[in-house]
Amino acid sequence: MIEAISAVTLATHDMESAVRFYRSLGFDLLHGGETAAFSSFGAGPNYLNLIAQPEQRHWSWWGRLIFYVDDVDAMYERALRAGLEPSTLPRDAEWGERYFHLTDPDGHELSFARPLRGAA
Repeated sequence: MIEAISAVTLATHDMESAVRFYRSLGFDLLHGGETAAFSSFGAGPNYLNLIAQPEQRHWSWWGRLIFYVDDVDAMYERALRAGLEPSTLPRDAEWGERYFHLTDPDGHELSFARPLRGAA
């Protein structure tokens, strides 16, 4: 039986930019860093990892990684203050979450969300 997702690992062509991006959003760097081939961040009880890949390795849109945060609007404002450009404004969705989307420097789509009160 599957119990949980422990970690997600995303590829990057530029570890320095990727580490700066995730740190600017408040992710805690646990291992690695801007010059490492592999870096790991805390994401609640789980992990978000980055692994360096050569420029000749390409990827296309693969899906979206969703992070629950305590305050969607505060996270959106944090992203703006960091000079990032979210692809959507925060909004309430019909499926019962408030969210916004942001793309990392390597094209990985992220969503920052929170269940709406009273939503199942």
